[in-house]
Amino acid sequence: MLAKLHSASLLGIDAYPVEIEVDVSSGLPAVNIVGLPDTAVKEARERVKAALKNSGFPFPDDRVTVNLAPADVKKEGAGFDLPIALGILGALRIVKPENLTQYLFIGELALDGSIRHSRGILPIALLSREMEKSLVVPHPNAREAGIVEGCQVFPLKNLRECVEFLQGERKIFPITVSLKELYSESPSYEIDFSEK
Repeated sequence: MLAKLHSASLLGIDAYPVEIEVDVSSGLPAVNIVGLPDTAVKEARERVKAALKNSGFPFPDDRVTVNLAPADVKKEGAGFDLPIALGILGALRIVKPENLTQYLFIGELALDGSIRHSRGILPIALLSREMEKSLVVPHPNAREAGIVEGCQVFPLKNLRECVEFLQGERKIFPITVSLKELYSESPSYEIDFSEK
């Protein structure tokens, strides 16, 4: 069975879309990640496997193939953990695959299933708005992503919460950050180095 969903990666300071395809088929148990993944992305198989099991979800005893497209651009970082885990659940039909298509997912998974802070969220939020997709981010990244006007940002704390949200079992409201309030929070200093 096949599931498709979207994520993003960074090329310099710009984000570009990455389509993640996950296929679970009969065969010897193995997890293959293709599409020029770096070491951190290849290690996702271990983090994802532990996070799924520790969140109460099964991990397939079949052949799992994860394709990160476009295949000719190197993928870096651990931000693909969450979409890979959700892709596996989509391929197993634990999450409805159609529920995955309207979002862009980013987040590193801890072994207990919690979602850790990811880098480069601001350009990814801008890309999400451009793609007209809602953005699912780790809870610690919520304020950073929330400053992008016109982008619906859903902050999530762990894998189970994310699955319940996608299945409509948990209500999570998109975060909004007021730039005016954000600027008013900025600290004032007695010394201004621009003064001569």
